[in-house]
This record gives sequence, structure tokens and C-alpha cells, in this order.
Amino acid sequence: MRLHVGCAMWTLKSWQGRFLPHALPPSERLRSYAGWCNAVEGNTTFYATPERATVASWARQIDPDFRFVVKLPKLITHERRLTDVDEEVRGFLHAIEPLGPRAHALWIQLPPSFAPSDVPALARFLRRLPGTYRYAVEVRHHAFFDDPRSADLLEKVLAGMAAEWVPFDTTAFFRSPPTSDAERDAWTKKPRAPLRTLALTDRPVVRYLGRDNPERTVEGWRHWVDATVDWLREGRSPTVFIHTPDNADAPMLARRFHDDVRARLPDLEPLPEPEPIEPLTLF
Repeated sequence: MRLHVGCAMWTLKSWQGRFLPHALPPSERLRSYAGWCNAVEGNTTFYATPERATVASWARQIDPDFRFVVKLPKLITHERRLTDVDEEVRGFLHAIEPLGPRAHALWIQLPPSFAPSDVPALARFLRRLPGTYRYAVEVRHHAFFDDPRSADLLEKVLAGMAAEWVPFDTTAFFRSPPTSDAERDAWTKKPRAPLRTLALTDRPVVRYLGRDNPERTVEGWRHWVDATVDWLREGRSPTVFIHTPDNADAPMLARRFHDDVRARLPDLEPLPEPEPIEPLTLF
């Protein structure tokens, strides 16, 4: 029984000296992060398809059972809206091939304007993708959450392709006004949608946004602990990503989420032990 947890990135300046050693070269940052978490969101690929050599360097730093959820480039999902993108998809798949089994799922994050009327385009796109990967789709148009017929339409398309619906849970974040600069920035940018905890496949993927206050973040994820425990008991293999507006404590919080689940399921495989961080010295 194994739960994968992680963050939105594998390196952050505020983590240096706390979770990661100071001044690590890029070729070692992911390896160090993997001592804290066993999954990560591949958000950087949203902005451009990476060089294959870069992806190979990622793969060398992590074990095969580490989970990358790799976001498709915005050129494919937002600019072309999944249409006439065969060449771009082939280039992307070639670039990420070195990840091998570490590519847990390809993450298709769709823009808020992607409406129920666009679902046929998603269905055509999914049918053209190779069966060698799992796929996870994130939608943000409110109709998918407010209109049961629209939700059912999307669920049927995803279920037919064994693709997962990725919830981005911001309900705890928007429960009360922001109290920091990072929270105020996130307040204007993050999507607002009702809570959704239904898994379509045996490998659900969850994105959860808490607050910069760790205890408020923990308080807000209780329903995800319940859902994750249920999924594991059902034989599913979930991946849960913990976000906060500043992400300063994200690695610690991801491990705390894992601890909360393991407190109820003692047979859950533990996370790796992080390497000790040497204090920064002047000489």
C-alpha cells in the first residue's frame, strides 16, 4: 500500500537550508527533493517542451517509482485548444520519453474557457494519444461543476479513455479573506470551484491549495485524508499534491499529509527519510 505526495515544484529559494542544501546545482535538486516527497507536479513543461537531455537528467536523479505528473505545454492545451497539434504532441512525447515509468500521468490542464461544448475536441484528442501513458485532465469551466449533465458528459469521455479528472481544491483557501501578499496574489489568480472527491480510475490525482498558515492548511485537508484512506482501502493508488500560496512549507506539509493518512493506515509504506541539511558556513 503506497501513497504518493508532492509539491508544485522541486526547488524553491525559501527551501534552501531548510529542506534542500544550499546552492545545489540543477543536476542534484530533484534528487534532494525526492528525499522529502515521492511525487512532483511537472509545471515547467507547461511553458515549453523541455530538451530531451534535460528530461534525462531528471530521470537520473529519481527512482523509477517516483511519480511525475507532467503538464502538457500551453501551446497544445490553451493556444491550439487540442486541435491540429499532432506534431507538437509527438515532439513533447519524444522529449519526456527518458522519464520512462516515472511519467505517472500526462496532465492536460484546460483553460477556463474550455466549455462543455468543447468536450468532443477533448475526446478526439484523447483518442489520438498513445496508450502507453495514463492521462489526467483538469477543467476549470464552472459548468463542469455546477451542471450535472456537463459533469456527466465529461466523466463519460474520461472513463472511456481510462483518464482521470484532476480536482484542484481551493475551497479551504477561499473560505476567508487573504492575510499575506502571497495569499492576496493567489486570491486573484486561483480558480474557484466546488469540492469534488470522485475518482474515475484506480490512480486518482488531487491538487489541494491551503493557506500560508500551516495549521489552517492541515485543517482544510481533512476531507482529503478521509478520501485518500478510502481510496487506499479500495486498492487505488492516489497521488496528492499540497500547495500553499507561498509554498514555503510545502515539502513539510506534504509529508504531514502522508503522516495523517498513515496514522489511520499503519501498513502504508513510509516516505524516505530526508538527508540532513548542513548549516551554511562562511568558509
